[in-house]
Amino acid sequence: MAPPISPLSNRIEARLDAPVAPVVAEFAAALAHDAGAIAVLFYGSNLRTGSLEGVLDFYVLLPGEQRERIWPRVSYHEREDGDVTLRAKVATMALSTFSKAASGELSDTTIWARFVQPCALVWERDAAARDRVRQALCNAAGTAARLAVALGPAAGTAADYWGALFRATYKAEFRVEKAGRENDILSVNADHFAGLLPLALDHAGISYTQNGERLVPSLTAHERTRILSWWKRRQRLGKPLNFARLAKASTTFEGAAKYAAWKIERHTGMPVEVTEFRERHPLLSAPGVLWSLRKHRRAEGRDD
Repeated sequence: MAPPISPLSNRIEARLDAPVAPVVAEFAAALAHDAGAIAVLFYGSNLRTGSLEGVLDFYVLLPGEQRERIWPRVSYHEREDGDVTLRAKVATMALSTFSKAASGELSDTTIWARFVQPCALVWERDAAARDRVRQALCNAAGTAARLAVALGPAAGTAADYWGALFRATYKAEFRVEKAGRENDILSVNADHFAGLLPLALDHAGISYTQNGERLVPSLTAHERTRILSWWKRRQRLGKPLNFARLAKASTTFEGAAKYAAWKIERHTGMPVEVTEFRERHPLLSAPGVLWSLRKHRRAEGRDD
């Protein structure tokens, strides 16, 4: 007899089938076919809003072992659908490595923090692939919840803990997010995060008591120290690893400068001119853009 499916697994299973536009599913199927994938995840603001504007975000998961040492491989794709041009940023990696990263076994700081947030499984090869993806997402939630309660207060609301988590992970990465971005994530995805933390703590094997909206995790001093030590090792590697990925993407991501300009303006409000030099040499152009971004933030009274 198969073991019972946990409440967290049931919850994630139901959310894997979040509705998406048929053209998004067709785009995912085409990407899967071209890559020889076993699953494709769709995530980001376009999943939440259903909009086809901007850039769609996909993770294409491959069979077998990871080939590249620096992953995921990032690429940019366009697909015409009548009068509409769909644009997508595609991250490609082995499902085996995705699963290990979700479980917190690797030095990565992005997979479990990214995929504790909403996503949809828009294409899968078979039921076995679906099971593996669902388990990886359960583990991502458990990994994120474990760190959230170690970073957060001795007692607090779920929002207190998730907020502490996202502040820490954003700070550890080479990102251009606005200050307070964690509050935006929690507010626009309130339904997704409602009730998620207790289920994720159960999955992670961390006990707690709950009184209304307030939780009190039962972490011993030793457990908290162990979790924070795990995090500090990854925190130190966060920016160097993120920069290495950006450096690699600059050579494989066609249209990288245009995408980066769109992303920076979207998240900070600072327009970035895409010159011929920046289009041809996005990595060499990065310091100048980041300097302009720093001046922009100072002008707004922020220096984060």
